[in-house]
Amino acid sequence: MFTKCSKLPPMADPFPVSAHRRPGRGACSNPAIRFERLTREADEGADAELPPLRTEVTEERPRRIITRNTSPDIGFDRSINPYRGCEHGCIYCYARPSHAWLGLSPGLDFETRLIARPNAPDVLRSELSSRRYRPEVIAIGTNTDAYQPIEKDRRIMRAILSVLSAFNHPVTITTKGTLIERDIDILGPMAGDGLVRVGISITTLDPVLARALEPRVPSPARRLETIRRLAGAGVPVRVMVSPVVSGLTDHEVEAILDAAAAAGAVAASSILLRLPLEVEGMFRDWLDEHVPGRAAKVMKRLKELHGGRAYDPAFGTRMTGQGHWARLMEQRFDLACRRAGLARRLPRLRTDLFRPPPAPGQQLSLF
Repeated sequence: MFTKCSKLPPMADPFPVSAHRRPGRGACSNPAIRFERLTREADEGADAELPPLRTEVTEERPRRIITRNTSPDIGFDRSINPYRGCEHGCIYCYARPSHAWLGLSPGLDFETRLIARPNAPDVLRSELSSRRYRPEVIAIGTNTDAYQPIEKDRRIMRAILSVLSAFNHPVTITTKGTLIERDIDILGPMAGDGLVRVGISITTLDPVLARALEPRVPSPARRLETIRRLAGAGVPVRVMVSPVVSGLTDHEVEAILDAAAAAGAVAASSILLRLPLEVEGMFRDWLDEHVPGRAAKVMKRLKELHGGRAYDPAFGTRMTGQGHWARLMEQRFDLACRRAGLARRLPRLRTDLFRPPPAPGQQLSLF
């Protein structure tokens, strides 16, 4: 059930939430918001009489929708996020801390208190129409998933794709959502013009483990079917083995690549587990609740990959790790890609086709 709000909901209490209140959710609690001066505490189980958490959706109307970045280890300089927060609930999501900027917790708030941006397509059209705009690839799905469940009714991502298609603007999409199949009628023609490619993220092929790690994401088998359908429509698909959780999912790398290649993927990439800010504590809690026998091994290997820390934010190594285990993983991945016939890099998408469409009532050019 979705609730439409005119303003952000109040801050949630930052203490553990009873299991009966969070079915199908990834986080176990609402960690305190790091920008708040005061926090509250309560005994575990104090909410035993409260009902299960429901998803609430707030609307925001931004004045700009294209976000710029200058990160040296990211292959794009601009992105779009139709939604803030993500109902998929992946416990490892590095985007969780971004919710703190809204006065909301990176924990259960991130999964249940979402922000939709319904005017995003109109704002995008305005930005692309500027005479100062110069086209480069726009990345979508880099923070939160544009094809999370609320997109089925909101259709903001579909409207954004329609704008990009009208402008012949290149775009890359990263998603775990099978709802992307709905938009094949737009993606197929764009792919034919060299304007789009899609990354489908698969962390594990184990449906039980996937349900615990990514509680509201379609099953791994269903995501492989999405790769098959996109590839069948001529859309280039990259399988993203991300994140690789050493000691928990790293043994599946070769199997994931083989399955994706068989489904029609043409390229592959990989990122090691990242636990920035509050995500580390939430992930530790998840390990203790779901795989307590592996918790120590997972954290030990993670620290070995990041110079003795659970997370290293340094550009260039934050997504690849460093040291002996990181080198071994990179060699394994390269070899598995070669065996599966998967490219590590794909040709650049085209920017030379970019043309703002004529405004309503504007006379068309003869040339």
